[in-house]
Parts: sequence; structure tokens; C-alpha cells
Amino acid sequence: MKERQIGHLMSHYYAPRGRERMYNLGMQLAQLYLSPSDKIIGIIGESGSGKSALIHGMFPGLDLTNDDDGVYVRPLPLLNLDGGYFTPHTYHLDIRFENGFTQMSRLAEAIAEAVHRGKRVVIEHFDLVYPLLGAKADILIGVGEEVVITRPSIFGPEPEEIKDIVYKSLPYRLMAHTAEDLCEIFIPEEDLDRESHDDIKHGFVISFPYKPTFSIKEIEAKVHEMIAQKLPIAYVDEGHISIGGNIQPCSGPRVHVSNTGLVEDFHLLYHFIHDKFNDRYLMVGCVGKENLEKLRALEERMERNMKFEEIDQMDPFANQMGGMGGMGGFGGFGGNDWIF
Repeated sequence: MKERQIGHLMSHYYAPRGRERMYNLGMQLAQLYLSPSDKIIGIIGESGSGKSALIHGMFPGLDLTNDDDGVYVRPLPLLNLDGGYFTPHTYHLDIRFENGFTQMSRLAEAIAEAVHRGKRVVIEHFDLVYPLLGAKADILIGVGEEVVITRPSIFGPEPEEIKDIVYKSLPYRLMAHTAEDLCEIFIPEEDLDRESHDDIKHGFVISFPYKPTFSIKEIEAKVHEMIAQKLPIAYVDEGHISIGGNIQPCSGPRVHVSNTGLVEDFHLLYHFIHDKFNDRYLMVGCVGKENLEKLRALEERMERNMKFEEIDQMDPFANQMGGMGGMGGFGGFGGNDWIF
């Protein structure tokens, strides 16, 4: 496995919203990057970013000592390596949590001893223990708006570099997910039942198998009203959140800002993009000032493309020659140009 990764520096994946989609990504990463000889798996990311779900996907059956739901295993198994013949091969610990009960130096010693005995240790908030550990992670994973995975060498990347990437990007993921759920409140139920989701940078995509008839501008206006109200958002259970006291279904209930007023510079593309390859229609939304200009440029390209299609329909010869709009991709422009 390691031989296949010679020269590999770093890979980036969109961090999907929803537990099942994060499980699937974890399984994919394990198949592509994990080696049986890897002993230290370092995980970096804020609480609520989806680290636990990613770990479950990568290591099915691994008992987490704790996560956002509570504390599961006490005392910490890693501190009791002499517990008998039937000891685990893989251990888990959350450094930020365990440091409230055990000194950091003791945790570093326990990790080193486990590795010396041929065990594997999955370490959340690896950046906190790294200065005392004296060893790099075999696999280092950061979870923010994107999932970053690397196999560090003596030249890096360092845990702090991964931390800088994922901690800065996570707020965009939280804002985008909240904006997406606010949009779903106003999508007609018959359309909502047939929607699916994709991920883009600083935004979201809701896809439909047909072109819906609802007004995207009206949905944007209603969402802006909810943002202005600064409604509180709270976790209810693994399938629901509360927005201003109203319960809403949600597949990623922890991946949200604390109130709607924290969603900044929300905008929707006012046209559905026709994904010709998959025959579906995409509603695209974004958050953040950086993406506003890109969304406006995408809007202009959509309008030009619509004019080209009208010319193609009027000129049979243009259709035979491929037309002026035959630029490929979604709706007639470059295949990945709609991905910000």
C-alpha cells in the first residue's frame, strides 16, 4: 500500500454532510491509504466536524472511548495495556478530552508503549500531543470543510499545517449546511422527496431528477428573512435539529452554526443547471464573500449559454456543426467550472 503512495503529498476530499456519507468516505480512505503496518493515525479537527463518523467508517467495530454523545469506556484502555491476553489491536483516544483526567506526558508515554507493542492508536486532536510524542503520524487526517489526508515524511507536512487548513475552512461548512437546511424548509414537499445532495467549496448543491417549477428567488428571499431573525439552532437527535424551536429533519445535526444570523453572504444561483451527463437539475447555493463573485460569473455564463441554445434552435446548420454552445460540461460550460 505504501509503495503506491510514493511521491504522494496530500489529498483533499469534500467533507460530506450526513453520517452515512461520512462513513462511506472513511471506508474509501481506508481502502486507498491505510496500511496494516500503520501504527499512529492522527486526526485533527474541531468538535462537531465529523471526526467520529470518519473514524467509524475507516475502522468499523472500533470502540470509541468518547465522542460528542458521551463517555463510553472507563478507565482508558490505552492506560491498561497489561489487561491480559485478549487486548485490542487498535486503540482510540481523544487527547483534548483525556487531558482533563491525565497529564499529557502520561498519554504520550502510553501511545509510545502501545506502538512499541505493535498496537495501532487512533488519536483525535493529534496536534496537541505531537510535541511530546517524538514521533510523526503514519497517516495524518484533517477534517474541516474538506477532509485532508497525508502520509507525513521528515519534511512534513506538520500537524499545525493541517490544523491551519481545516480550522479556517470549517466555518464555511457550517454556514453552508445551515443555509442548505433553511432552503429545504421552503422547497415544496413533492420536490423535497426526490432531491439529493452534492458538495462544493463554500456552498452546496441540491439536485432533482427533473426541472422544478418553484422560484429560486423566492426561496432566497425567505431564507434571508430567517437569517435576519437570528433564530437559534440546536441539536435534537441524530436525525433532527431545532431552528427557532421548530423541529426539522437533518442528516448532519451537529454540523451547523449556533444561530441563523451567523450565515454570511448567502446567495443562490437563480437558474437550475442542467447536468446533461446525469440528466438532473442542480440548484446551487454559496456562502461567503469570495464565492459571491464566482456565483455572479456563473450567472452570466448561464445567460450566455441560454442565448447560444436559442441560436442553435434557430439555425439547423449550427446544430450540425456542434453549435456555439457545444463547450461540454454542465449546461454548456466547462465540466467543473460550476465547482467553486
